[in-house]
Amino acid sequence: MIQIDDAGSGSLIGGTCIGALRCETGEYYYEIIPPILYDNANFKNKSYLYYTTQIVKNALEILEVNENEEIEVCQGYMFDDARKYLKNKNYKYRGTKICDPLQSLIEKTFEEYSISLGLPRDFIMYTKYPFHLKRLLKWVYADYDNRVKYCKTGWKSWVKYSSLPTNIYHDTIYKSNFICLKCGKRIKNNSKVKVVKICNGENIKIFLHDKC
Repeated sequence: MIQIDDAGSGSLIGGTCIGALRCETGEYYYEIIPPILYDNANFKNKSYLYYTTQIVKNALEILEVNENEEIEVCQGYMFDDARKYLKNKNYKYRGTKICDPLQSLIEKTFEEYSISLGLPRDFIMYTKYPFHLKRLLKWVYADYDNRVKYCKTGWKSWVKYSSLPTNIYHDTIYKSNFICLKCGKRIKNNSKVKVVKICNGENIKIFLHDKC
């Protein structure tokens, strides 16, 4: 049995992880769709869907999948073009909701990829909704010029949130459970901090070390 799934397609930050797993042996193959395929032009052309198909082709080759082997492929939109390819090549596949073992494995892969981009591990690993849009916006705005390249800038939501005005001021935090969203290190109690306030009516505040 081969499972094929994606992770990260709903995250503002990073590309999307496409992975394939042979359940019986644990053989695993994945690639990341680069964020540039989510810029305005590529997003309109749905370039990420065709790239997904290429990754699926690569996975089938690397895992040496034959036409008689059963394949479960995620029924989501990311595989719209890939499913056509599988059908045309007479692979024995079915679209379905992918569960474990691949689901947890590919989600872990995307988490590690996100951390490699600079997202703090605590920010990703220990919150219920680590890839919530507004949480990720705080990380982007903490170092906007260097992090915008990691964003899916073709999204309609990016148009809405990409140019928000900010107000920067300094303050002191006496009891802190915050992580500096620029360097990723914890902010200690009784620390001077730099505060970036996103002025969009929702009172979103980003806390940084005073020197970051």
